[in-house]
Amino acid sequence: MTIIEHADMSKYTSFKAGGTAKKLIVVESPEELLGLLSELRESGEPYVFLGNGTNTLFLDGEYEGTVIKAGGDFDTIGLIPLGECGVCEDCEIEADCDGSLGCHALTAGSAMLLSKVARAAASASLTGLEFAAGIPGSVGGAVFMNAGAYDGEIKDVLHSVSLISEENGQFVLKTVSAEELELGYRHSKIMDTGDIILSAIFILKKGDKEEIEAKMKDFAERRSSKQPLEYPSAGSFFKRPEGDFAGRLIEAAGLAGFSVGGAQVSEKHCGFVINTGDATASDIVELMHAVQDKVCEEFGVMLEPEVRFIGEI
Repeated sequence: MTIIEHADMSKYTSFKAGGTAKKLIVVESPEELLGLLSELRESGEPYVFLGNGTNTLFLDGEYEGTVIKAGGDFDTIGLIPLGECGVCEDCEIEADCDGSLGCHALTAGSAMLLSKVARAAASASLTGLEFAAGIPGSVGGAVFMNAGAYDGEIKDVLHSVSLISEENGQFVLKTVSAEELELGYRHSKIMDTGDIILSAIFILKKGDKEEIEAKMKDFAERRSSKQPLEYPSAGSFFKRPEGDFAGRLIEAAGLAGFSVGGAQVSEKHCGFVINTGDATASDIVELMHAVQDKVCEEFGVMLEPEVRFIGEI
């Protein structure tokens, strides 16, 4: 367990902006995490769980609580041998599975980068996670918000997750099916329950390695040509409004390049808010409100942010 006092959270989030946290604790195992959660509950101190920080912004000032970050045992990945996955409840061949159904189980800890999981799947000639190759978040964060891209989402391949949940005043380990998570567009039930994801199991199909890698390369090239990857950001800042795209509405409202301090609406992709070098969290929040107001005034649509804010806006 590693403890950092008054942690600069701009160093732990992809926006490279924001305030500090009174304490940042990196836990190495589920046992350490369970113990820490029990201590925090007894003390009444607020806490938040942080993945790779790619969709989170700590507001300026200091968060008067503890930020928990997973490492060690949570940063793992592995293929589950055929016939030993135990996840196919309706599988007729069960332990005698010889791979004829074409499904394979892959397990990954919550701190593992989703992009690494996608690459590991490709190396094993498993298809289904190609869409995730360029998503910068962790497995835990990706499940938490049902991350997706290029017509693929976590819910398409997720079988189950192991998590810590609070029940009757006690923290307990549980395994929950993907269906129980109520995964929707950039949403999961975990956003409401506050449960903490430890690991996930994905069900993938055997595929052609060259085709899988070619698809991932195509997605990477499309991302590089259309997104401002050279600047710190949180990816797509706003959720997709019904029947439209946030970037299109923002551009149509004449806001391409609009800036507040060091925060700017990307001219390359108006769905991105970027840090041009010295943005504060306040700059980003002020820009967000200005964009929301302008788009609502022009088109009657109130854009909803994908970004998770820690602190009072």
